[in-house]
Amino acid sequence: RKDEEGVRGSGVAGGGVGLFAADDDAEDDDAQQQPNPKAETWRVLSEEGMYLETDPVGGLKYVKLTHRDGSSAKIYVLGADLCSYVDSGGTEWLAVRPDAKMDGSKPISGGASHCFPQFGPGAIQQHGFARNVDWQVAYGDEDQSGTYSSVVFELAPSEYTKEIWDKPFKCSYEVRLASGYLTAKLTVENVGPSSDDGAAKSMPTSMMNTIVDAFGSSEKKDDAFEFQAALHTYFDVSSINSVSVAGSFEGAEYLDKMVSPPATKKESRSEITVNEPYDRVYLGVNDPVLLDKGKKKKLTIANSAGFKDTVLWSPYGEDAMGYKNFLCVESVAFDPVPLLPGQAWSASMSLVPEPL
Repeated sequence: RKDEEGVRGSGVAGGGVGLFAADDDAEDDDAQQQPNPKAETWRVLSEEGMYLETDPVGGLKYVKLTHRDGSSAKIYVLGADLCSYVDSGGTEWLAVRPDAKMDGSKPISGGASHCFPQFGPGAIQQHGFARNVDWQVAYGDEDQSGTYSSVVFELAPSEYTKEIWDKPFKCSYEVRLASGYLTAKLTVENVGPSSDDGAAKSMPTSMMNTIVDAFGSSEKKDDAFEFQAALHTYFDVSSINSVSVAGSFEGAEYLDKMVSPPATKKESRSEITVNEPYDRVYLGVNDPVLLDKGKKKKLTIANSAGFKDTVLWSPYGEDAMGYKNFLCVESVAFDPVPLLPGQAWSASMSLVPEPL
């Protein structure tokens, strides 16, 4: 597949299966999605260009995060693309391809690129539109030194997205640095018209669908939609020949998309090495660990909630793409996720570096 496909549009600069009612009470890290008193200030300041830095190559705007442990992150407004995570020891874990267009003419080929509302080829353009458009900087958490360790981006429908996929969605994406790790959390809401009945909002999707089908007509059914989502993450490696990926791969089924037609196979290895072009969807595997002998470090990619699957992708042999210095280990919701109005879905990816 060619991940650089797609043309930038004029968007708004804007545990378990991961399903919950949009107005349910949230706890723990879910509470971070609640309104922040700085939200409106951040929205105004970011529109004026404050708190946003400018990439000298191409001029794209980005948010820089720092943490007191010495770690940092960089997230571009275009595609809300997390393109750098430097841990407290100074090791960079994310890669941008040498052939990436950094002038906004195409999605960024690198970082943790969003695939929404479609993963791969399908009814709409390759990997959807979320990576093609500017997201809105909603708010961030500022410490006493005036720096930020977290930021929330939002994406809502625009004329551009409606021409591709006219659904009542809202995406929120939080990137947060903590001591020793980084977490990226995606939330997708169906903000279409919904009943005021709180019981209906909290009702499981399967039960609501049964009721809708039984009665035959419902505005909720008209505004329901399905989507796929993924973080198509390019991980920086010392060399493609010096890394492997551990996890619960042995015995897992995977879809090999490098053969025609794509075929379902069974993995016999517990630790994956890549020495040929790869495009494999490992269904039900969401605990990959990147082992890099050259860096003498490992990176646990801890996926939770809606990210149930892992994709391994490498354009092995493609020198122009810089294949020797990255491996894509993608956090994926491969099976379509249904959402009724008033419901939301979330998934998160945490990156935890440690010595090898």
